[in-house]
Amino acid sequence: MSKGKSPALSIDSFTEMAGRIIDGIPDRFTRDLNGGFNITEDCKKDGDYFIMGEYIADDLMGSVIMLYYGSFAALLEDKGVEQWEGELKETILHELRHHVEIMAGVDYLSEEEKAGLD
Repeated sequence: MSKGKSPALSIDSFTEMAGRIIDGIPDRFTRDLNGGFNITEDCKKDGDYFIMGEYIADDLMGSVIMLYYGSFAALLEDKGVEQWEGELKETILHELRHHVEIMAGVDYLSEEEKAGLD
């Protein structure tokens, strides 16, 4: 995020938007997502790439989807609310697909991601 420039969406507005999107997801897709959806103000990167969201599955702690507001703010700081919403929907559904696939005993999305990096 550039110094002195505020993102188009505050953390509070981002959280409200995420809540509306998440509320529209049928319960059957969030079954066993015992950690739910969590939003952090952190910005997360992997090399030059911003990590917008992350699905975490742990045998002891369970499953959670993390959304990184700071990554959205850094990548979309000068974009309009519609672009934030589109990216947020895409991220939530992407991470949810990881969860659903793990419940089904497959992990095709991770394979697609790895192939896309080659």
